[in-house]
Amino acid sequence: MKRSTVLVLASLSAIGLVFVPSLIPTGPASSLDASALLNSGQLFIAAGVIFLGGFLTSLTPCVYPLIPITVGVFGARQADSKGRALLLTTSYVVGMGAVFSALGVFAALSGRAFGSVLGNTWVIVGLAVFMLVLATSMFGAFELALPSSLATRLNGVGGGGVIGAFLMGSVAGFLAAPCTGPVLTGVLAWVSQTRDPVLGAGLLFIYAMGIGVPFFLIGVFTVRLPKSGVWMEWVKSVFGVALLAMAVGYLRDAFPGFRDFVLTAASQLGRTGAVTLGAVLAFVGVAVGAIHLSFKEGKQWVLKGAGVAALLVAFLVRMAAPAAQLPVEPRPDGAPHAVFAWAMTFKAEQSKSADPFEAVLAKAKADCKPVMIDFFADWCAACKELDEYTYTAPMVVAEAERFVKVKVDGTDDHEVLDVLYERFGVKGLPTVAFIDPMGQVLKAPKVTGFLAAKDFLAEMKKVELSSCAPAQ
Repeated sequence: MKRSTVLVLASLSAIGLVFVPSLIPTGPASSLDASALLNSGQLFIAAGVIFLGGFLTSLTPCVYPLIPITVGVFGARQADSKGRALLLTTSYVVGMGAVFSALGVFAALSGRAFGSVLGNTWVIVGLAVFMLVLATSMFGAFELALPSSLATRLNGVGGGGVIGAFLMGSVAGFLAAPCTGPVLTGVLAWVSQTRDPVLGAGLLFIYAMGIGVPFFLIGVFTVRLPKSGVWMEWVKSVFGVALLAMAVGYLRDAFPGFRDFVLTAASQLGRTGAVTLGAVLAFVGVAVGAIHLSFKEGKQWVLKGAGVAALLVAFLVRMAAPAAQLPVEPRPDGAPHAVFAWAMTFKAEQSKSADPFEAVLAKAKADCKPVMIDFFADWCAACKELDEYTYTAPMVVAEAERFVKVKVDGTDDHEVLDVLYERFGVKGLPTVAFIDPMGQVLKAPKVTGFLAAKDFLAEMKKVELSSCAPAQ
């Protein structure tokens, strides 16, 4: 790769690290994948990210070489008309989408128990190790793919025709599985929490459509795709870095000491300093060779390793930047700062009904006070960050004095919780919902994921005071 190209990519990486996380209203616990966007309610943007992730998957060595072979086998390029080629190619891609959609339905039906399992430290460590193994594969340590003879045989399933193309597409879905990368991992985890099989199937189908882009290009438009080459190794390196970043993120959330160290370092730098350092490290990491160099060639592994390490530190520092706060100044009178006073912590498995929760809401309405409801779980890392870094900020505490504050414990599944989730539009944890003084549930503002104190304060201020009078 030309030096000028490397510098351009390094600059784009630095710029992206500065601005892209700012579009996602989540902080340290946000995943480096589409789940953060999904949690924030930005479904259309998330769908775009998922589609892009599928397209990048199609460029990996265990999918890309099969495209011209497979399209040739089911006859799309030899079709006697564009319409016939479109029909065959569409059938193929839909077959691929059916496999991934089934995966999304399975994840959704597995329920929130999946999230509670992720609260176990050893499970998180196991996932991190798994991602590290996948990352080493992306960096060329070994290949995750079916044997070529078996892959070729499977690609011939179904023969020609529309049904044959559909069956072959289904097989291609399985062949693509080893290269799914970090995008699909995050989406499956999020879908398992929503318990929405339709949404799960839809998101995974979008992912499959991304994989299908090159198939459409070559099958319908007879576009000549670029030859396999070193650029495919660059795509794999991007996946490898992303998987390593996810692994480190899991380990950070599993070990509070590690997380606190990162957040303390970010706080010492301040938000601007943390973002700047992250951008500099991202530039240096890519420029040194995190993407374009190879671990297989000579002494390049030293530079590539240094570049990957710099990128990982850049991700950690940048993701911690939203929580970076200035030290709290002591009050002149020496008195301690105020803390959140929760009206109640509702546990459905103990109460067996929503009556205690409803009683608090009824009293708030009678007193003409707005309500802030924090849906959390013990296994939710971002929930703990809200407690530790946002709810302790003096400016948030002061603004919260006008609210009745309620916590809803979602650690364990319960039918009462399902009703509340539906009522308040909870798709994932944490979610902070608001009720106005008249007792009306507000669609906005609504906080999903971690928000730093300044941003959380801005959301709280959107809940306007009402002209209602307290009941006598």
